[in-house]
Amino acid sequence: MNQSLTLALSKGRIFDETLPLLEAAGITVADDPEKSRKLILPTSDTAIRVVIVRASDVPTYVQYGAADFGVAGKDVLLEHGGDGLYQPVDLNIAKCRMSVAVPAGFDYVSAVRQGARLRVATKYVNVAREHFAAKGVHVDLIKLYGSMELGPLVGLSDAIVDLVSTGSTLRANHLVEVEQIMDISSRLVVNRAALKTKREKLQPIIEAFERAARSE
Repeated sequence: MNQSLTLALSKGRIFDETLPLLEAAGITVADDPEKSRKLILPTSDTAIRVVIVRASDVPTYVQYGAADFGVAGKDVLLEHGGDGLYQPVDLNIAKCRMSVAVPAGFDYVSAVRQGARLRVATKYVNVAREHFAAKGVHVDLIKLYGSMELGPLVGLSDAIVDLVSTGSTLRANHLVEVEQIMDISSRLVVNRAALKTKREKLQPIIEAFERAARSE
């Protein structure tokens, strides 16, 4: 039976912070995706390869079996829906928070209390819709893919819902974080079929990831 595995990762912080978890499972990645143009990277284990995909595509690759497992942020999984995915471990990496931010000087408390319609720019429309619905606030959601911070600056929106790590980008653009929606970290996601057909190879890696995450 074919026990080769494909791991889907995105470049940047998730890739960098997954490397120590892989090393805990005895696996090292041969290339640095920031320096290599390759999209499929070999590892020290000839039966395991890493595919580099866009962060928002990781759940799709795993769901449809193009990758056996992957690492995806909670934010991505909430928008994707997580259908068909087993999520055994919160890896406690790539931590940040999902927050509401507005221009400095904007009276957010009054705007929300008075039930005024808010225009909210975000990539995370499902999370934003649920958050404001729970508060009884009417919102017009404007989906953006690029820099959210620009929305309020040019009058496109009153507020944004976005990921915040240090807050430096908000401050640089004269925006203020007014409400935290949830903490975000990255999860291990596993294809359900692969968990059955490749359990012998996959289970030890999942367990190594769990141990490494607990020791964080």
